[in-house]
Amino acid sequence: MPELPEVQTVVSSLGPRVTGAKVVAVQLNRTDIVTPMGIDLASLLVGRTITGVERRAKRIVFTVDGCDRFYIHLGMSGQLTLETAGAEVKKHTHLIATLKALGKTFELRFRDPRRFGGIFWLGCETAEEGLGPEPLTLKPAKLAKALARTRRPIKAALLDQRVIAGLGNIYADECLFLAGVHPLTLANALSIEDIGRLNRAIKRVLRRAIAARGSTLRDYVDADSAPGEYRSKHQVYGREVEPCRMCKTAIERIVLGGRSTCFCPHCQKPASTRWAGSKKG
Repeated sequence: MPELPEVQTVVSSLGPRVTGAKVVAVQLNRTDIVTPMGIDLASLLVGRTITGVERRAKRIVFTVDGCDRFYIHLGMSGQLTLETAGAEVKKHTHLIATLKALGKTFELRFRDPRRFGGIFWLGCETAEEGLGPEPLTLKPAKLAKALARTRRPIKAALLDQRVIAGLGNIYADECLFLAGVHPLTLANALSIEDIGRLNRAIKRVLRRAIAARGSTLRDYVDADSAPGEYRSKHQVYGREVEPCRMCKTAIERIVLGGRSTCFCPHCQKPASTRWAGSKKG
């Protein structure tokens, strides 16, 4: 957390306002959040103009004039917000970049209490290393090919960023529910029909979550410090023992690969007996 919808929301709320802005100062309060270690981030950025902001997987990728790029990973508790210059600085704010655009000065701040996120300097390289395809444009045939290579449970496969880039624990559970796929089903045992349904479910869930500006469970906010609203629409994630919104069966929770996994045992039956409909809304 944050996952693809949350990161896309930050990019959408941030990008138009910082693109074209000049970096006039950089205050780095922790050097250990920057990779590679030892680089002077301030000297690399001060005087440069931000020419673009985009999302790749769960990464917020900035391009500055020339070809240099860096990305910020929000980790589990990271926040990337725009603040007025001189506004109160919250605890655990690791980066303050002062920007100037159209005669106005403001600050881009990166705060990360748990420090699982960070800033990664790419130079002229891309942010593609180790990442699979984007789920919103993923074709069923490509998904089928990737899943055929692994005997892991489908939930574990969906969390592998080399298989699909951007899915995390929340939306993997939600997508599997919408597709009617049990999380313990082996990835390479899914039928063509299963994969087609899963591919459609991934796109539908992510688009709905983006429209609701993501899910705020604890720390996530957009660039204006506003929370997301998709949590109330979760079908299974975080709803263990509550009734399924479709069939009223109690939602179950298991731990899979060290991650909490929630599902409906009626709507998501094992492969041999699983309900094959696709009427969930």
